[in-house]
Amino acid sequence: MKKTIYLLVGLLFGFKLNAQNYLVYVAAESEDEVSLVQFDGKEAKSIEDIAVGVWPAEIEGPHGVTVDPDGKHWYLTLAHGNPFGTLYKYSTETNRLVGQTTLGLFPATMQISTATGLLYCVNFNLHGDMVPSTVSVVDPETMTELTRITTGAMPHGSRISPDGTKHYSVAMMSGELFEIDALRLKVNRVLNLDEAVDPHANHTVHAGHESHGAHQMKHSKVKPTWVIPHPQNNKVYVAGNGSDQVLEVDLDKWTVTNQYATGKGPYNVEVSPDGTKMVVTYKSEGATGVWDLRTGKELAKITNSRKVSHGIAIAPDNKFAFVSVEGVGGEPGAVDVIDLTRLRLVSTAEVGKQAGGIGFWKMYD
Repeated sequence: MKKTIYLLVGLLFGFKLNAQNYLVYVAAESEDEVSLVQFDGKEAKSIEDIAVGVWPAEIEGPHGVTVDPDGKHWYLTLAHGNPFGTLYKYSTETNRLVGQTTLGLFPATMQISTATGLLYCVNFNLHGDMVPSTVSVVDPETMTELTRITTGAMPHGSRISPDGTKHYSVAMMSGELFEIDALRLKVNRVLNLDEAVDPHANHTVHAGHESHGAHQMKHSKVKPTWVIPHPQNNKVYVAGNGSDQVLEVDLDKWTVTNQYATGKGPYNVEVSPDGTKMVVTYKSEGATGVWDLRTGKELAKITNSRKVSHGIAIAPDNKFAFVSVEGVGGEPGAVDVIDLTRLRLVSTAEVGKQAGGIGFWKMYD
């Protein structure tokens, strides 16, 4: 009997020793606050709320969050400024500001390349004219903007290829996918997603504005809001927020090779590190879809804790997806934790209003 008790105690103690903790940063756009959220495998909670911005009387709109590859710093875009937005650099050890630089109009999503060490950030230009915007390239060591690369109208989602040599972004209003050579700092290729999906459609063109190259501006039906490369295969997945689908683009053929009919308003897309699952936020439904990329089937559609689903970060062990949910009006935002094995919501941490940008920091025992 004693041996059985000792064995049970040992198993329980061993479980506690081997339990994983997860840490993510999430920005609250209407709160000028970033929360550090911890999930211990059972419960998610905010363990630190970090005030950001420099104008106490104004909402500056923290939007994008990313953590550098070595985990020593996290970066934040503040969308509003006079007249431009700002990139801030913080220490993960202290969560204190250690550097900043000015970017373009309404800087949004960003990531650091493991090949170049440079940070690439799209300038969304939300409140400007519907004209081509840019990708800012920043040296994160000196916090110096090196150049701006012209892309399309309202570029939002952007991510780096697994090898760090390519940067992919989508322009929401011009309906284009851009591939930038991260080494040469220039656009390699542009894919018109509306034509790739429906080459026979009569796309509306508005004279007087020009997009990338010699093309005229148009209102995209696809309205791409996010792009994510597959970690192993030479493909990227694009959220078609206007067409209610995720588009699979084969990078060798540079064309759309598959279309996933999704819930309403897909906004962000992430692929699990093992390449087997695709997680999609349905912003207009307040739900998150989990897809099996091997079969092309949606495994589950999970209702989020708030009505407006936003960003996604997937843990390196493929077990959990962390979803930021904006909330409505004065309602607090949240981070929902979805178990990717059991396919259900397992915990929610309350954070500031309009939770948006989210970045995974680390796992620890």
